[in-house]
Amino acid sequence: MSTSTLPAHGTTPDPATHPPVLDVVVPVHNEESDLEPCVRRLHTHLLQDFPYPFRITVADNASTDRTPQIAARLAAELPEVTSVRLAAKGRGRALKHTWSASDAPVLAYMDVDLSTDLAALLPLVAPLITGHSDLAIGSRLSHGSRVVRGPRREIISRCYNLLLRGTLSARFSDAQCGFKAVRADVAARLLPLVEDTGWFFDTELLVLAERTGLRIHEVAVDWIDDPDSRVDLLSTAIADLRGIARLARALGTGRLPLARLREQLGRTPLPVAGIPAGLPGQLLRFAAVGAASTLAYLLLYAALRTTTGAQAANLIALLLTAVANTALNRRLTFGIRSTGRLWLHQAQGLVVFAASLGLTGGSLALLHTVDDAPARPLELGVLVAANLAATCLRFLLLRTWVFGPRRRPGEHPRPAEGPPQ
Repeated sequence: MSTSTLPAHGTTPDPATHPPVLDVVVPVHNEESDLEPCVRRLHTHLLQDFPYPFRITVADNASTDRTPQIAARLAAELPEVTSVRLAAKGRGRALKHTWSASDAPVLAYMDVDLSTDLAALLPLVAPLITGHSDLAIGSRLSHGSRVVRGPRREIISRCYNLLLRGTLSARFSDAQCGFKAVRADVAARLLPLVEDTGWFFDTELLVLAERTGLRIHEVAVDWIDDPDSRVDLLSTAIADLRGIARLARALGTGRLPLARLREQLGRTPLPVAGIPAGLPGQLLRFAAVGAASTLAYLLLYAALRTTTGAQAANLIALLLTAVANTALNRRLTFGIRSTGRLWLHQAQGLVVFAASLGLTGGSLALLHTVDDAPARPLELGVLVAANLAATCLRFLLLRTWVFGPRRRPGEHPRPAEGPPQ
C-alpha cells in the first residue's frame, strides 16, 4: 500500500475506503472498569500517532458483568472499534478467534490494563508492515526496557523464561508480555497448530514460530505493573507447566509439521560460497553429540579397563557409544524422526563403527608395539587423538552415505540452521 493513499495524521480513516492495516485486539473478561478508558486512550493514540488505517477489536470472552454492553456502546460510537462476544473463557481462545477472522494484514493484541507504554506500538508493528519480520513481541527483559513491578513478579517472569530456554530451547526473551503482533499470513499457518486457549497461547505460538525459522522482532518496552491484576499466578503456572510438557512431547515425537511449515514460511539461510547448505548447523549439532559420545566412551573405557584388557575395553565402549551416537545423530543432527530405515541406519552406523574401531584399535596396537606398558594417561591421550580422526571420518560417512539424500527417500531432513525440533 502506498503512503499516498493513506489518511493524514489526526484524521479518521474511512473503513469502507481504507481497510485496516492493523487490527489491535483487546481480550477482556469482566473488565467493566478498565475497558472504556483503555479503548478511548488506545483509539486517541492510534488516531494521532499511527499513520495507517486501523481497527480496535474488543474480544470479550464470557464476561458476566457489564463488559459486553460497554464494548457494544464503544463500537457503536467509534467507527474504528468493533466488538466480538465469545461464550467461552480464555485469552488464547479470544485471540485465535479474532485473528483468524480479521482482514487486516497485521494483527496485534495488548492487555486491557495498558501496562505497556503505547509509544512502543508503532516500533512493534513497523517491521511486520514492511515485511522485515514475521512476529513482534514487547519485552520487559531485554536491554533498554524500563519496568516497574514487584520482586515476586520479576522473579517469576525471569524463572519462567529460563525454564523455556532449558526445556524448549526458546531464544526470545519475554514470552508473557501482553504486547505482541504477527503478520496475518503467518498467523493463518500457525494458529491451527496452537492448542492452548489460555495464557500459554503466547508461548506456544512463539515456540512454533521460532522452530519454523521465522524472524521474531523484540521491542524493549516501558512497563508498569497493574496492582489490580486478577491473574491467578498459581493456576497459571500449573497450566504453563502442563503446556510446556505437552509442547515438548509434540516437538520430540515430530507430530508437528515444522519441516513443511519452514518450507512455506521460513527464511532459508544465506548461501555461503563453498559451503553446502545446512553444513554449519549440522557440524555444530554433530560436534555436540560427538563431545557427549566421547565423554561417555572414555568413562566406559576407564571403567572396563579395570577388569579387562585394553582392546576388549575399547571394543565394548566403542560399540555401545556407536549405537547411541548413530541414534542421536539420526534424530538431532540430520532431523530424521520417522522409524523407517531405522535398522538400516544402525547397520550402516556399525560399518562406520568398524572404520572407527580400525583407527582407534590400530592406534592402540601401534602404541603397545612401541611401549609394552604405556602409562594410562598416554593411552587415553592416544585414544582421544584417534577418536578425533575417527570423528571426522564418521561425519563424512554419515552425511554422504548413511543419512545422505539418496538413502532416505520421502523422509524430511531437519531444516538447516534450525534449533532442535
